[in-house]
Amino acid sequence: MLKKSANSSSSLLELWNEELEGKSDFSNYRTKLLDLIRVIASQRPVIAAANIVQRINVVSGDANQTTKSPQDLDAMVGAQLGLETVVSAIFDGSGDYAKTDHEAKFQIHRTFEGLLQQLLSLKWTEPSLIVIHGHYLDSLGLYLRHYPDVVASVVNKLFELLTSLPITIQGPSNNSRQARLQICSSFIRISRAADKALLPHMKNIADTMAYLQGEGRLLRAEHDHLCEAFLIMASSSGIQQQQEVLAWLLEPLNKTWTQVEWQTAYLSDPSGLTDMFADTQFMWSIYHTVTFFEKALKRSGTKRSTTAPQAAITTTTATGYLHPMSSHLSWILPPLLRLLRCIHALWAEPFAQSLTGEIKAAKSMTISEQASLLGETSKPTKGQVAPADGLLDVQREGESKENNIRNWLRGVRDSGYNLIGLAATLGEAFFRCIDGSSVILALMENVQVMEFRHLRQLMHLAVVPLVKYCPAELWQIWTANLLQPIFVHCQQALDYSWSSLLREGRAKVPDSFGNLSGSELKVEVMEEKLLRDLTREVCSVLWVLALPGLNSGLPSLEQLGPVNRIDSSLKSLESFASSSLTGFLMLNVGTALPALRITVEVFSWTDSEAVTKVIPFCGALIHLAVATNRAELRQFVGNDLFSSIIQGLSVELNAVVSAELIGLCREIYLYLSDKDPAPKQVLLSLSDMKQEDLLAFDDCLSKTASPKEQKQHMRSLLLLATGNKLKALASQKTTNIITNVTTRNRGTVAHHGPSAEEEDRIGLAGLS
Repeated sequence: MLKKSANSSSSLLELWNEELEGKSDFSNYRTKLLDLIRVIASQRPVIAAANIVQRINVVSGDANQTTKSPQDLDAMVGAQLGLETVVSAIFDGSGDYAKTDHEAKFQIHRTFEGLLQQLLSLKWTEPSLIVIHGHYLDSLGLYLRHYPDVVASVVNKLFELLTSLPITIQGPSNNSRQARLQICSSFIRISRAADKALLPHMKNIADTMAYLQGEGRLLRAEHDHLCEAFLIMASSSGIQQQQEVLAWLLEPLNKTWTQVEWQTAYLSDPSGLTDMFADTQFMWSIYHTVTFFEKALKRSGTKRSTTAPQAAITTTTATGYLHPMSSHLSWILPPLLRLLRCIHALWAEPFAQSLTGEIKAAKSMTISEQASLLGETSKPTKGQVAPADGLLDVQREGESKENNIRNWLRGVRDSGYNLIGLAATLGEAFFRCIDGSSVILALMENVQVMEFRHLRQLMHLAVVPLVKYCPAELWQIWTANLLQPIFVHCQQALDYSWSSLLREGRAKVPDSFGNLSGSELKVEVMEEKLLRDLTREVCSVLWVLALPGLNSGLPSLEQLGPVNRIDSSLKSLESFASSSLTGFLMLNVGTALPALRITVEVFSWTDSEAVTKVIPFCGALIHLAVATNRAELRQFVGNDLFSSIIQGLSVELNAVVSAELIGLCREIYLYLSDKDPAPKQVLLSLSDMKQEDLLAFDDCLSKTASPKEQKQHMRSLLLLATGNKLKALASQKTTNIITNVTTRNRGTVAHHGPSAEEEDRIGLAGLS
C-alpha cells in the first residue's frame, strides 16, 4: 500500500517506485491491492480482521505520541483503507455474515470491538491525526450496523473530536477547518453505512447540533454536513420520518429564502447581483442555502429506479407515491431561477462591459477547473480554495475578493443546475408545480453568450434530466422550447470551433482562462478539451432522445416486416408524436434541423466518444424513416446520414465503433433502398464503386437473412468501393486484437480528465 521511499529496506515486498512505474498509476495499483484484500477478507474473515487490526497497531505506534512523521501518516492512511475494505467485505451482505458460524462471529466481533475501544480512548489533538481518527471510526460503519450497542459511544467521540478543534474562520492555515469538516463528513459516511443503527440517537445528535450552533461553535458548512447525515438517517426510516426531518431542517431556510426584501434588492436585475458581492457574509449564506437544497433532494426519497424513465414516472404517479421534497419545490425554485438568470446575465452585453474589473476577472476559470482540463492534480494554495470544500463561510484574511466571487459563481451555478436536474427526476411533482416558461427563460435566455464549460454543465446537470423525465404530454411545453435554443446555438458554436481545430490546429472557444501562467500550449490543450467535452455532452442529449423508454411506440425494424412493403402501410410521423420523443422532435422543425446538422457533422469531427453517443439517435432516425411516410426524413436518412456515416468510417479513431456504424449502413440500405434511390446513389458516388459491384452486393444480400453476414457484405463493399481508404475499417483489419494499443495515434485522443458520466458530484459541497 506504500510508495517506495528513501527509508524503504530491500525485501521481497514490491513497493511502488515512481521512478520506474510513473506517478499517475499508483491509485490503480493500490485499487488492485484492495481488490485482493477484499477477496481474502470475504473468504477468510477471521484472519483478515486479525491481520488488519495488527497492522493498524504497528503503524499507529505509541498512542500517546501527539505528532507523527509524514511517513507514519501515509502508513496510517494505507491501513485505514485496508480496514475499510476488510469491514466492507465481511459485513456488506455479499459475504453472508449472518450465515457465518457462531465461533467465527465471536472472534470477528471481539477483534473489532477491541479496535473500537482503542479508537475511543485515543486523545489525538493534531488536525491531521484527528482526520485519520475520524476515518478509522467511519470505516467501522458496517460493523456498527450489526453491533449497534456502541453507536452512542462513536457519536459522542465524533462530537468530541469536532469540538476539540478550534474554529478559525480567518487566518493563513485552514488545517483545523479542513479537519472539522472531515469529521462532519464522517457522520455522513457512518449514517450511510450503519443504516437504522443510528435512528435511536437522532434526538441526541439534533440536540447536540442545536447546542453547538447556539454557542457559536458550529460553522454553517459543518451544520449543513450534519444535516445531510440527518437526512440519510431519516431515509432509512420511511417517508413520514423524512417529511418530519425535512420540515424541521427547511423551515428556518424557508423564512429567509422566500423573503421579498433580498430578492428585490439583489435579483431584480443583474446589477443587484453585483451589489450582493459587496456583502460577503450574505453572499456565502445564499451559497450554503442552495447547496443544502441540493443535498436535501439528493438524500431524501426512495432510491430511484434504473428502469426506463417514462416507465418509472408512470409507476410513481400510479402508486400515489409523493417524494418528501415535492411540497417544498414551489418555494425553493422561483428565487433560484431568478438567481441563475442574474448570474447568466453577467456574460451578456452590454451589461458585461459595465462590470468592475474585479468582477470581470472573477468570470474566468478557477485554478481547479484549469487543473482538471490539463489533467493535473492541483493542491489548493492560499486564495485557490474552491467553494466545493464547504469552508468559505466568509471572506478569509488574505483571500482576494476576485477569488471569492469566482468560487461563489462556480459553486452556485453548478449546485443550482444540479438542484433543477434532481428536481426533474421527481417527474410530475416537478413539472406540474412550476411554470415551464420560467425555467426555460432562466436557463436559455443567455445561452448564446455562455462559455463552453458552462454549457456543458448546464446540459449535463439540468437539460439531460429535464428531457429524460418530462411526461410525454408536456413535451411541447418543456422539451421543444428547451432544446431549440440550445441545439441552434451549439450547432453553430461547435461547427465554428471544430472547423478551426481541423483547419488551423487550434479550437477557438469563448472561455476565459484569466492570467494563465505557462506556455501557450496549455491554453491550446484546454481549448481542445473544452470543445470535446461540450461535443460529447451535446451528443449525450441526442442519446437521451433515443432512449427506449422515451420511444416505446417506435417499432423495431423486425416488427416492420419485409423490406419491400408498400407505402400505404406506413404511418404518418404525427402518429408517433406522443409515443416517441425522437418522432416528436422531428415534427418541430426549428429543433429538428440543428439536431440533424449536429448528427451528420459529428462523423467528420475526430471524436469517437461523441460518435458512440450519437449512434442510438441515428438508429432511431432510421427506424422512423422506415416506419413513416415522411419523404423528407427518408431522404435525409438515405442521403445525408448515410453519406456522413460512411465519411465517419474514414476517421481511424472510429475503429472502436466501426461494427455499429456498419450496422447502421446495413439498416439504411436494406430497408430504404427499395423506397428511395438515395442509398444506391450514395454508394455509386464512391470513388471505386462500379454498377456491377452493387448488383453483386444486392445478390449477396438476397441470399442471406443473417444480419451478421449482411454486415460483413456491407463492410466488404465499402472497402472495395473506397479503395480500402476507410481507415476505421482498415485499422480494425490490421491492428486486430492487441496491437491496436500501440498503433493508435494517442496525440489526438488524449484523455484530459474524467468523462461527464464520472462527474455527477460537480458542485457539491460534501467532502465524501
